[in-house]
Amino acid sequence: MKNFAIIGVGGYVAPRHLKAIKETGNRLVSAYDKCDSVGILDSYFPDAAFFTEQELFDRHNSLLKGRGEAIDYVTVCTPNYLHDAHSRYGLRLGADVICEKPLVLNPWNIDGLERVERETGHKIFTILQLRLHPSVTALREKIAAGAKDKIYDVDLTYITSRGNWYYASWKGDMRKSGGVATNIGVHFYDMLTWVFGEVKNNVVHVSSHDRVAGFLELERARVRYFLSINADHLPKEAVQAGQRTFRAIYVDGEEFEFSNGFTELHTKSYENILAGKGFTISEARNCIQIVHDIRNAQPVGLKGDYHPLAMQPLTPHPFGWNN
Repeated sequence: MKNFAIIGVGGYVAPRHLKAIKETGNRLVSAYDKCDSVGILDSYFPDAAFFTEQELFDRHNSLLKGRGEAIDYVTVCTPNYLHDAHSRYGLRLGADVICEKPLVLNPWNIDGLERVERETGHKIFTILQLRLHPSVTALREKIAAGAKDKIYDVDLTYITSRGNWYYASWKGDMRKSGGVATNIGVHFYDMLTWVFGEVKNNVVHVSSHDRVAGFLELERARVRYFLSINADHLPKEAVQAGQRTFRAIYVDGEEFEFSNGFTELHTKSYENILAGKGFTISEARNCIQIVHDIRNAQPVGLKGDYHPLAMQPLTPHPFGWNN
């Protein structure tokens, strides 16, 4: 049984990590979040010490280390821009780190984390859960076994509706979240490069506060993508079914079905990490480079091979800010 600490236990993704810690037979001994709405702890680890101040959380963890009850893993579930700092904290505490995606916002941050890994002798593992999805694994094996010179045509559509709260939170701040591509798309970019190979060309057609559309030329695929948090972009069938999220991937015109099997992927990630088979930070470099380049690209408009939904009319920011 390993001792875990978690930073950001009040966040959206934290329950998946709490569940994974529990289901892998380990225990959470301390938790930290600036927000104290953390009743979710009662469902998993009611005896865990909880802190709303980083200093007291750190003091408690240091005392545990002095008593021979050291933290083995620090789980990081904080806002994207804090992942770097909190991962460094976990390493210097003398623990390994499990960091939610995106690992960092910029590719050079990975270089810094690798230096701290070498200094401390501890490791950071990142959550790239789509690599563990059975359908994705099967697709990768199919592509690897196919003709080496075949280039596939891929369309990715991912719409996950968000209300006005999104823009008032850190997620709506490009500097803190990295924007739509980073916030909701980084794991899809990782999956695509894991299956189809390295990026050869990265073109952004449209980018605004609520969407991003572009084209990725990979070693084995031409990918058109459209990512959105705007409910107005949902297809009619999703709206009629009362769904707020829609995801679809087509490979050479054939739908790639992977809508099921998502709920256990964090637990599988923890099982792999605890078995010494977790995804290292160097494995996140490709997707971090992609979202960094998308964020800093100058959109070219509706030119070349663009996703059909890129033609959706732009909408004003709900708070009146510029797109």
